[in-house]
Amino acid sequence: MKKSVFSEDYRCFLKLLREVRERAGLTQEQLAECLETTQSIISKCERGERRLDIVELRAWCQAIGISLPVFITEFEQALNERG
Repeated sequence: MKKSVFSEDYRCFLKLLREVRERAGLTQEQLAECLETTQSIISKCERGERRLDIVELRAWCQAIGISLPVFITEFEQALNERG
């Protein structure tokens, strides 16, 4: 069995990262343009191939139109719902 380098919490984080982008109606390409990066970087972050630090996460949230505290609250709720 292949062992994952990601915890279930991190998988939940990645899922939420994509969900909030999609809820905002943004494609990966549009988000990349807002962040002055490439669609490939956005894709790698959403797949977990590249980790975001807190400064980058804040920039993502601003580009998406959600505050960092709201994102963190949603993340905590998703973790709690997962059990």
